[in-house]
Amino acid sequence: MALERSDRPAFVATAEALDEEMAERIAHHRQERGLRFETVEAPVEVAESVRSLAAAHSVIVVDCLTLWLSNVMLRENLDLAAECDALLDALRGSPATVIAVSNEVGCGIVPENELARRFRDEAGRLNARIAAASDEVYWMVFGCALHVK
Repeated sequence: MALERSDRPAFVATAEALDEEMAERIAHHRQERGLRFETVEAPVEVAESVRSLAAAHSVIVVDCLTLWLSNVMLRENLDLAAECDALLDALRGSPATVIAVSNEVGCGIVPENELARRFRDEAGRLNARIAAASDEVYWMVFGCALHVK
């Protein structure tokens, strides 16, 4: 979708290579994107990245919001509510088309531990806020894009 809208979109990657498996995953995704995307790695600095990239790019992909949320939640020095507000402000205020990728984690069973339940609830709230602020929303199911909004 990004390459259909721009010859040189930007890509904001939120993953961190904290273990070998994730490093391989990141390398695979970089290879898949190739050189057509300008990639910025921003585990928590997504709002700042969107603001700075919008000057040079008409399309920005943020992948992924749930991983970003996890990164923010696990950093004790960050205020989750303030970070979510800053992200929403950056997305709303961007002159670029921003394609935000997220995971729906609330469709399964209730997690057994407090942190996982909090993450699921916060992801649901973040996804709802992003969807409300978005012009278009798609839900990917079994490789099929379902137009929601």
